Order: sequence, then C-alpha cells, then structure tokens
Amino acid sequence: LGTTHSALSYLPLDAEHGRGAQQAALPVPQLTAPGTLESKQLLPSFLYHAANAEFPEGSLGLPWNKSLGQVTGEFARTHGAKVPTRLVSSAKSWLGHGAVDRRAAILPWGAPQDVTKVSPVDASSKYLEHLRHAWERELPALAEQDVVITVPASFDAAARDLTLEAASKAGLSRVTLLEEPQAALYAWLEAQGDAWRKSLKAGDVLLIIDVGGGTSDFSLIGVSDEGGELRLERLAVGDHILLGGDNMDLALAYTLNEKFKAQGK
Repeated sequence: LGTTHSALSYLPLDAEHGRGAQQAALPVPQLTAPGTLESKQLLPSFLYHAANAEFPEGSLGLPWNKSLGQVTGEFARTHGAKVPTRLVSSAKSWLGHGAVDRRAAILPWGAPQDVTKVSPVDASSKYLEHLRHAWERELPALAEQDVVITVPASFDAAARDLTLEAASKAGLSRVTLLEEPQAALYAWLEAQGDAWRKSLKAGDVLLIIDVGGGTSDFSLIGVSDEGGELRLERLAVGDHILLGGDNMDLALAYTLNEKFKAQGK
C-alpha cells in the first residue's frame, strides 16, 4: 500500500523456496480512459471523484462494479491532474498525519463544497479493495489468505491501527503489518542466501534508506554474535519524514516554472 503506487505479489505458503518462479506479481485491471480497461503491474494510489454527467454513463465501470462514481488507478491519476480539486492523492501520508482527524472526510484537501470527500482511511481502503477485487477475479477469496501490508517503520501506533482499519473495510481480515525497511532487509537476506553471513560480521551496522512516494524511511540494523551465530537486531528508526517522490516532483515543477517565467513563458 504505497503513497503513490500500490502493488500485489503472492507466494504459495507451502512452497519449498521463497521468491524465484513461485512468486508472482498480480497484474491489476484498471481504467486508463473512460471505457478502457487495461492490466498493469502497479495501481497508482489515486482516487478521483467524477462530477455528475462528466463521463458517459457506465464508462467508469469495472468488471466487479459496472457503475462507479469514483475511479482508482491510472485514469484517476492522469485525469485528476487536469481537475486536481476532485483528486485524492497521498492518502497514506495523511494516515500518519496526527494533526488531523484521519477518520474524517477531509480529502481532497481544500476541495469545493460540491465535491464528495473521503477520509484518509476510506481512500486507503479503496485502493486495497481494488486490489482485492483484482485478485478475486482469478484466485480464491483474499479474505481467506494471509495478507502482509507494508507500512513505514516510522508509522506510529495510531497510523498502524488506521491501516488495519482500512484493510478491514476492504474485506481483509488475516492481515500482518510489515515495516518497509524490514521488508527490504528480508528481501536482501533471501537474495544473499547463506552468503550474508560472510558479508557481515559482529559489530557491523546496516543502514536501510527507503525513499518512497510520500515518505523517507530510515532503519538501523545491528549485527551481533550470539553463541557463534550472527544475529540481526533493529537498533533505531527515523522520525516520520513527509519527504518523498510526490513532493520532490512538486519541487522540481516549481523550479522549472520559475525558470520558464523568467524567460517570459
């Protein structure tokens, strides 16, 4: 469940080995234009509230819901860029924003009165629900599977609870939250095999840097020796930093805009 993109991969739990050919990413059907359905590896984490009569009736339907007034995914992002007052973005960042009521209908932030609003929890739930429906077109009910949702290490207890609440609203029940830097460490260890024990020694410290779509996340992992066996232990995590790809994009756009203005464009 990402700030700017969400994705889903799966692995049979009775598989003898992790990853490899047994792990697969699920292509996600989504609208790329009114009436046009395409499957993509990523689901952009954007929600667009269509105005009445903005699109032909039925043109925003999906295989699991033929009549929709809200759009998630690729078309929500591309069309919402033209009508930003109707576009919900960075909902995951809002989940970690303790200064607002994250269960209140506040998004899109600053939208006019005539635009339907949702809470950060409900927006996050929409993305997870889209993934669930995509899964259930081809595979057994996702509510019956063990589901892991990744979250920033810097998410506090409230943000984690809200993520679980969003998952529950999306129809997911057997959910485990996994910190994203920790997930990256697991993937690295698995790719290394037993070789990681030769790459590391007691006293080493691993720094994991995760610059995501909406947050930057840092974790320190210490390496120690316990009875002749190397042991990994998390030492610290960084503060919750709302700096990521989305606001880097805005900073670049602002810089270019100022340059163009200076050129009289």
